[in-house]
Amino acid sequence: MLALFQTIDLALNLYTWLLIASAIFSWLYAFNVINSSNRFVSSIGSFLYNVTEPALRPIRRILPDLGGIDISPIILLLIIFFLRSFMWNTLFPMVA
Repeated sequence: MLALFQTIDLALNLYTWLLIASAIFSWLYAFNVINSSNRFVSSIGSFLYNVTEPALRPIRRILPDLGGIDISPIILLLIIFFLRSFMWNTLFPMVA
């Protein structure tokens, strides 16, 4: 059972880093720091968008319009942090 919990924790940790990378990429793209016409940069951007957008879209629908500020990645990171804490502090002691 420990292996299952560690695998889920690893997947949530990897997704956390993908969310952070996606947010940084979107800032770099918005401020024209990176070349958007570069094929490699475009493929990285589309990969990050395709990986993170399905989880962020429902959160964006619930949140009110804050203008140009998108706090949905922060909300999702808080949810992931809660899930990881809940898993290790509540579920794992009951199973172990």
